[in-house]
Amino acid sequence: MLQLYFSPMACSLASRIALMEAGLDAHYHQVHLLTKKVVHDDSDFHGASPKGAVPVLVLENGERLTESAAVLQYIADLKPETGLAPRFADPDRYRLQEWLSFIGAEIHKAFLFPTFWYKDDGSLAKPRARIAQTLSVPAAHLAGREFLVGHSFTVADAHLTWALLLLRPAGVDIAQWPSLSAYLERMQARPAVREAIATEMALRKTVAANPA
Repeated sequence: MLQLYFSPMACSLASRIALMEAGLDAHYHQVHLLTKKVVHDDSDFHGASPKGAVPVLVLENGERLTESAAVLQYIADLKPETGLAPRFADPDRYRLQEWLSFIGAEIHKAFLFPTFWYKDDGSLAKPRARIAQTLSVPAAHLAGREFLVGHSFTVADAHLTWALLLLRPAGVDIAQWPSLSAYLERMQARPAVREAIATEMALRKTVAANPA
């Protein structure tokens, strides 16, 4: 069985969404990112991944895969019939990679990561000034479109859904981009997305109530 190392509402949420959209069973290992401990046995998370970051997907053969873009693509390719990623030789497959890279680099690492992990000593001024321009790109793309790539839900949508959910606690109101607000509402209406978010929100509340 696949295994996913995750932290509630971290970027690994996109991998949970992808697994659930694909109908794939997995064993989930919760990680406390501050202490780098695996919650169920208090083991050192670095034993699962020297990077100390989620997601980590343990494959059926025991090999481990890291980085959201790679993990999401792998999950999608396990169930090609679901359409979670365009098939090989389809030009949209490269559009998928384009969006996974953009979300990971320009929204996650350039803004969400420093916002939640760095002390705001003035160093966050540039990321905050840039995020509006960054978000204008998917906002324009989604004007008149239901999904990021093609005409169905893909793992790129799972990734962007997570990013948009984190923007509000990061101090960005996406209501100023109506296309993004409408998109997020559509994505949250999907049963698998709704269940994945509810599961991780409940776990996050537990972590907040019982900090390590």
